[in-house]
Amino acid sequence: MGPFCDWKSATIAAATCGILLLRVCFLAEPVHGGLAPALYVLGDSQADVGNNNNLVLSPLRANFPRNGIDYPGQQAAGRFSNGHNFVDFLAGSLELASPPPYHSISNATAGRFSTFLNGVNFASGGAGVLDLTNKGQCFSFHHQIERDYLNVHSELVQQLGGEPQAMAHLAKSIFTVAIGGNDIIFRALPPSVTVDLPAVELQVLSPQRFIELMAKTLERQLQRLYELGMRRLFFVGAAPIGCVPLMRELNLLTNECHPGANDMSVQYNAAVASILHDMGTRHQDFRYSFFDTYAALMQYINEPQSNGYAEVKAACCGLGENKAMYRCGRVSQVCPDRTDHVFWDLVHPTEATSRKLTGVAFAGSEPLVSPMNVRRLCD
Repeated sequence: MGPFCDWKSATIAAATCGILLLRVCFLAEPVHGGLAPALYVLGDSQADVGNNNNLVLSPLRANFPRNGIDYPGQQAAGRFSNGHNFVDFLAGSLELASPPPYHSISNATAGRFSTFLNGVNFASGGAGVLDLTNKGQCFSFHHQIERDYLNVHSELVQQLGGEPQAMAHLAKSIFTVAIGGNDIIFRALPPSVTVDLPAVELQVLSPQRFIELMAKTLERQLQRLYELGMRRLFFVGAAPIGCVPLMRELNLLTNECHPGANDMSVQYNAAVASILHDMGTRHQDFRYSFFDTYAALMQYINEPQSNGYAEVKAACCGLGENKAMYRCGRVSQVCPDRTDHVFWDLVHPTEATSRKLTGVAFAGSEPLVSPMNVRRLCD
């Protein structure tokens, strides 16, 4: 039996096991005695739980119908999903509450320090590795690190009685980073689509040079997080960007995946894996888990029926043939069964897909998650 067959069997088993292990409570109050003391999340829209709600002039928000149609109370809480996203499921599997969006916590918020101690979500829809990606429409990854997380770090140092105490707490916590997809989407889109964006100058770079720039920038950003206390990192690799409904819409004649975008996703994931390996070699106290979202999601796309899907090309919410002509909104058509669609909207997975992927990342094995899964990262 070839490696792909072995890989497929292992993935299905891991996903099933992982889903059974997920104790997803989504509690409003902190959960004590979890597998880690806290969960700190940085990244883009796949991890955003409402930070962009505060960017009232940005189009990159999800706090309106029909987002959240399967969320408790059918609330559009700011997640780019029909329900929960992967951060919610990850928190549940860690036996923690899903960390609140940083920009929902004010100086006057009751229990502010306790909230910081149990974890915070800094992720912002539209953010990229590169500052120019969706500039002015999101909280950039640089902003998340140097402004938002640094503020939390400083308060932890003050409230816990010093730098050593704060670093000890952070060293046991889980950091999650999900970033890179928006940069790849931007580079893959035709210039006519992105002509008004500040980052249009980056499109003159070849795909290889573009990925090299992303990798160099990301390496500095992750090193900065290490300096600020990150010792256990769960990194979510780029999905097959070329297969999201938005990119399929560009291939009107074939409706197939965009090969250039997929190639960049593969190159980016390889670069990230190399960066993480090098960090682990340089820093003996640094551990990580890298999830190959590309490989895992391609299994669902290539073998939909065996993975419980009826639709892997079109979005569930939107307008047009692939429901990818416009983003999900109040006037969008919504599929009746969200569990049999891989994608919720132009680029984001359904709640069902997020649950499955998180199950694999939490309890799966190589080559999909390496060198260890998230459960082992907590040991």
